[in-house]
Amino acid sequence: MKTLTTTEELRDFCDRAARHPYVTVDTEFLRERTYYSKLCLLQIAYPGEEEDSAVLIDPLAEGIDLSPVYDLCRNTDVVKVFHAARQDVEIFYHDGGVIPEPLFDTQVAAMVCGFGEQVGYETLVKRIARASLDKSSRFTDWSRRPLTDAQKAYALADVTHLRVIYEYLSAELEKAGRKGWVEEEIQVLTDPETYISRPEEAWKRVKTRTNSGKFLGVVAALAEFRERFAQERNIPRSRVFKDDALVELASTKPRSPADLSRSRLLLREARKGEIADGILAAVEAGMNAPADAIPRKPEPDRSPASQALSELLRVLLKAKAESAGVAQKLVATTSELDAIAAGERDLPALKGWRRSVFGEDALRLCEGRIALSARGGEIAIVEL
Repeated sequence: MKTLTTTEELRDFCDRAARHPYVTVDTEFLRERTYYSKLCLLQIAYPGEEEDSAVLIDPLAEGIDLSPVYDLCRNTDVVKVFHAARQDVEIFYHDGGVIPEPLFDTQVAAMVCGFGEQVGYETLVKRIARASLDKSSRFTDWSRRPLTDAQKAYALADVTHLRVIYEYLSAELEKAGRKGWVEEEIQVLTDPETYISRPEEAWKRVKTRTNSGKFLGVVAALAEFRERFAQERNIPRSRVFKDDALVELASTKPRSPADLSRSRLLLREARKGEIADGILAAVEAGMNAPADAIPRKPEPDRSPASQALSELLRVLLKAKAESAGVAQKLVATTSELDAIAAGERDLPALKGWRRSVFGEDALRLCEGRIALSARGGEIAIVEL
């Protein structure tokens, strides 16, 4: 198991890798104590039985420069293969300013090929590579050195088996004529917007029970303050204050340090100093925000007709997804089904390959042009 610890070794390996049609890539990182992921180990393999065709790269080694890896990521002649690529690509984007292209995600491809919802790497290793994984190092601290042989073997397996999986899924997609389906999904993973977190939009991730104007105004201000504070100091959002504390603060609207001291959910460190000052300023800003600056969450259509239509769309989705051999979640989410039932039409489920698999019939169902019938244990479409 070769571990590269110098830039010269890394450049030599990446030069060899660039002569192949694809490389498989994985990362090991920590994020428990930081806002941005800390890259602790990088694994890359290229096809073939050549010695050292699969290596570990130590980004924590003194003096190592990862530029050869970033150059490989930019090389459009080499496909970069990941499994569940989003977090890995986020690291490349923030650390190296690069998004690997062209990119292939075996989790997305497996969902298109009928392996189920968000299928795990271990499942694909068993079903496609006919191998098993040693899971004993799954929860290791990848920042500690030296790494044990077991840790290295575990990490390397994440890219060696991936070669077999990629070649199998790539062939299946070609055979089924679904290569374009995966390419549509990959567009999200290669879009820089996917990895940019804007503090002014942080409120959208906070779950609330009410959408009243003043309340949402304070939620938005608190969420924006928390996001900026966490980004600037590279600490987790939860270290500033958690979502339940944010919602409590938006409800109680503290105006003084004494008010903060009565919070049930606020961490002790957040009741004083910079965080406390930021909370009080955010509450005041949210309370005084002009009406046109207060965010609005669309009220869902909860009419009996809309809810009934949502249920019918769920049945249709299940039938169409099973017929096409593709994961339901990849075709449409529950929130999208509710939105379609409520009359929204600018949705991913109604575009591209999803439209032909599900969207066309979903619209016909909404317009009363088809009905659903149970025949012999299966759902059938009835033309009206």
